[in-house]
Amino acid sequence: MQKNVTEATNQNSLTLDEMSSLEIVQTMNQEDHAIDPGVKQALPAIAAAIDLIVKKWHHGARVFVIGAGTSGRLGVLDAAELGPTFSVKEDRWIGLIAGGKEAMWKPLEQHEDSGIDVVTELKSYELNQADVLIGLSASGSTPYVLSALQFGRKIGAVTISISCNPETDASAVSDIPIEVVVGAEVIRGSTRLKAGTAQKMVLNMLSTGTMVRLGKVFQNQMVDVQPINQKLVQRAVDTLMDLTAMTEPEARKLYQQCGQELKVAILVAMTDTDIEKAQAYLKQSDGHLKQAMNRLM
Repeated sequence: MQKNVTEATNQNSLTLDEMSSLEIVQTMNQEDHAIDPGVKQALPAIAAAIDLIVKKWHHGARVFVIGAGTSGRLGVLDAAELGPTFSVKEDRWIGLIAGGKEAMWKPLEQHEDSGIDVVTELKSYELNQADVLIGLSASGSTPYVLSALQFGRKIGAVTISISCNPETDASAVSDIPIEVVVGAEVIRGSTRLKAGTAQKMVLNMLSTGTMVRLGKVFQNQMVDVQPINQKLVQRAVDTLMDLTAMTEPEARKLYQQCGQELKVAILVAMTDTDIEKAQAYLKQSDGHLKQAMNRLM
């Protein structure tokens, strides 16, 4: 039987209801110090998960991030932001939450007890052995998430779990279990607090690490940004200026000439090649800018 640290009583906050506002936030801040070591001990597992996702991605894998309540909302949030940040298509990194899209806005936690719904949804996506499934559950025992992981394992998909208890049920059915144990919450069982923060940190690492490994970052710049609004277009132009000696008008002109493909524009500017050759080398390098640049220089 798994140990439910997330449901334990926190001895440091037993007088929470008697504290002043300053004392409450000081207590919460002090408890948050447990998050860093909790995440740190899980880093090898997180890195192994990134390596596996990258390997599967090159063979067309889709990544499904599945959770309920806070965990589900965090998974959907992370998935939604990969499009504008890294130009990831909606059908490649998919967030699923118990209760469906409405659960992003309303408390529909009763759906977390249903294992049938998530299997039905995964079947509608035709989940297969080429895919990756990430199950998010602070307790590590949420039926919605467990059923998803069990179904994924049954059909041969890669299964990764993120939980905040040791030796969880979710870990037992995962190829890579990530356990971020951060201790009892300030308010007993309120896993939107430390556990939620820890899960968000792990999700950031998984998605960001994967995107960096896939060549969607050059140095520490976003170079696969999707130009869907003025801010992101300006960011692309600023990046081009930062990496080259171009003025803003020159950078903006080249960016437009390259069809708003920032990596192509950077390659043209930094290697003095033409647009067609830059596009060809990027294609040969599977979109990895630094690899394409090394081939040209």
